[in-house]
Amino acid sequence: MRLAIYSGLLLLGLASVQSADAASIYAGEAKAAAVCSQCHGIRMPSADAPFPPLAGRDQEYLKTALKQYRDKTRKSDIMNAIAGSLSDDDINNIASYYAKLKP
Repeated sequence: MRLAIYSGLLLLGLASVQSADAASIYAGEAKAAAVCSQCHGIRMPSADAPFPPLAGRDQEYLKTALKQYRDKTRKSDIMNAIAGSLSDDDINNIASYYAKLKP
């Protein structure tokens, strides 16, 4: 009986972690579509755009870069303005979304 209860709790816990991760991916997708994709695209920017693609980039790298742009310790007039409006949750969600994409 106890084993069944522990197994059920473990499965419930795993499901909630997967659900939270999925929610952050969807939130990241929505935010990326609204904020990032005009310059960076989803998988690739347009051929003549000078902006790097973000799909498949390391999640920690993306989070660090976005926080540096937001805090203006990394300089770019465009990115400082855009990232300045992002919350920590937005940054985590965007980084999770782009990191999961295949370039």
